[in-house]
Amino acid sequence: MGLLGLFTRKPHERAGFALYGAAVGAARQPVFFAELGVPDTLDGRFDLVALHTGLLVCRIARDPDPRAKDLAQAVFDAMFADMDVNLREMGVGDLAVGKRVKRMWEAFHGRAQAYEAALRTGDEAGLAGALARNVWRGEPPEGSAPRLAAIAVAADAALDRVPFAELVAGRVDFPPVPA
Repeated sequence: MGLLGLFTRKPHERAGFALYGAAVGAARQPVFFAELGVPDTLDGRFDLVALHTGLLVCRIARDPDPRAKDLAQAVFDAMFADMDVNLREMGVGDLAVGKRVKRMWEAFHGRAQAYEAALRTGDEAGLAGALARNVWRGEPPEGSAPRLAAIAVAADAALDRVPFAELVAGRVDFPPVPA
């Protein structure tokens, strides 16, 4: 690889970061913390980002377009580049960052698989159970897990309606969460 190869962008990198940014924006809606009682902690915020990014990555991966795999990977890469930067900004040492990011990757992967399986089978109660275990560590405020599951189902349906051309261009809007 020549010197210029070090400075070239990966396919879909810009779109991946834009899409990930949209997922983070959707995950930061105050209603999640104020009304649903999602813990406003590093773990609580990670779980909401993982939910929204997982919905997006799974939507992209389901698309028959041959670019889907690379675009889904670009969103995933953007998420974990951001996690790496955030850990470093919080003062996590260089030697520990890799281990922490690996644990976050494993958590994301497991959550995305569980949420996708429940969504594809229409198991909203199963989705609510998975969200309760992950987001609230088993004890959500009454009605919060089913409500978050309904929000995820609505977001998943909205993402399915986004044309792939919009995703490749880095454009997506998550539906607003009703108050």
